[in-house]
Amino acid sequence: MSPGRMANQNGEKDWENASTASSPASIPEYTGPKLYKEPSFKSNKFIIHNAISRCCLAGKVNEPQKNKIVEEMEKCQANHFLILFRDSSCQFRAVYTMNPETEEMVRLTGIGPRVISPAMVESIYKYSSDRKQFTTIPSKTMSMSVDAFTIPGHLWQSKRPGTPKKLGTPK
Repeated sequence: MSPGRMANQNGEKDWENASTASSPASIPEYTGPKLYKEPSFKSNKFIIHNAISRCCLAGKVNEPQKNKIVEEMEKCQANHFLILFRDSSCQFRAVYTMNPETEEMVRLTGIGPRVISPAMVESIYKYSSDRKQFTTIPSKTMSMSVDAFTIPGHLWQSKRPGTPKKLGTPK
């Protein structure tokens, strides 16, 4: 005899074989709001925060700009953030969010095009937290493992009509 059946002979509940009100067949199906959502992908918010704080905008002189960017990132619901560099010298320009369905990057804060398509990307980078530097990824494909990117120089040309330079006022 199993221990459960012996306990049943002593007048106790047979937990292995008894049917109770909480058995799966007697629970009505839950129809309320979905409480658990499958994560779409891992967020890189912490990595980008570190990259901005320790590499891109390190130091006291950059503190106001860094704090503004971190504040904007905290307000944003996106999971994947990207840093836009001016060129291969990794000079910080902006933070973008990436839409995984369209693969378009939309500017969150900073200076650069409002929307960047994958075709506009020139080179991509991965941030190394231990070395506190960005390394080039030998690929052109944007993915969730990319932390930063550059765009070709001609895209930096201003599309807006410039304001005329002030000429020396006659005295």
